Amino acid sequence: MDKDFAGFDFTLTSTKTYQDYPCAHRQWRHDGHCKLVHGYSRNFSFWFVAKELDKHGFVMDFSALKPLKAYLDDTFDHTLLINADDPEIPFFREMEKRGACKLRILPNVGMEGTARHLWEVADRMVSEASQGRVRCFRVESRENAKNSALYSPCGR
Repeated sequence: MDKDFAGFDFTLTSTKTYQDYPCAHRQWRHDGHCKLVHGYSRNFSFWFVAKELDKHGFVMDFSALKPLKAYLDDTFDHTLLINADDPEIPFFREMEKRGACKLRILPNVGMEGTARHLWEVADRMVSEASQGRVRCFRVESRENAKNSALYSPCGR
């Protein structure tokens, strides 16, 4: 197990799911149809672990996740997701300038890259908000009922 999670009680976990984020993306390096802009209604699940329960008996007080939801809304609701190294970024920026899309550039817009990116965002947010009592230990990024990816830095 990752040393960063030492002291956390993995019998104290909770999850939060956010659903139905319509967005489009492309994987420009793909040899097949994934190189084309296409869309899904994405869903995200976050797993939290705590060193101890809070004063209310919660691992994670979900009302404290408003900044995470705001980030998801801004990044994934009716957006066009493009990889940071996509050679067509100038074209997509022009589309945004003309009002044809709400462009968001991420390191890797695939499910695997999205799961890792969202773990980084969520873990930082919850760790800071809880003064280190809570950590995010897994994120699932789902593009449809058949395809998803999980990221967990601690192998759980």
